[in-house]
Amino acid sequence: MDTHTWDTLVGSMKSTYVNGVREGAAPRPVIMPLVRGELVGLIWVRPTKPGADALTGIAALSNIAAAACADEIVLAWETNDVATTCELPVIGPAPCLNLVQATPDGHVLHQFPYTEGFSSAGSAGAPESTAVLDWRPAPAPQPGGELPPPVQAAVDYAFTPMELDHPNPFGVTVVLMEEDGYTVRLTDSFDR
Repeated sequence: MDTHTWDTLVGSMKSTYVNGVREGAAPRPVIMPLVRGELVGLIWVRPTKPGADALTGIAALSNIAAAACADEIVLAWETNDVATTCELPVIGPAPCLNLVQATPDGHVLHQFPYTEGFSSAGSAGAPESTAVLDWRPAPAPQPGGELPPPVQAAVDYAFTPMELDHPNPFGVTVVLMEEDGYTVRLTDSFDR
């Protein structure tokens, strides 16, 4: 992936997290598969129940990458959100936006820790508090960095060829994932 694409994805995820926190919740984990450097789309995990269902829901993000024959993925998640939802211990800094950039040859973990605060912004004498994120210095990227189990599973299975007896494995995977509640936003060139 070229630097411009990476910077765009990081900027987009940071913006998404700022907006999500303002709305009162961290965005769900999202996978961004790429084929020959071209973004396939963004796919957010379906609503899940805490525990095993959340583990499965996150790991199954790999299906879309496998169906697209992705040669690279980026997966983003929030440390506390995944630990709480999956009932796992916190790995790494928290709160923190994590992005893992992976290929079949390995992965690099990028972490963007932040602190959450509130600013007063109001109109006509009606003060209103708005959540804001203050991005702290990011640690150095970690080749082979430790990933939560469901994220590691998604990375591992994203590059496993999908054996689906269908003339359009990618299209049918998109439909099945949407039916399961995943939010799928494909780029124009990969739209079913």
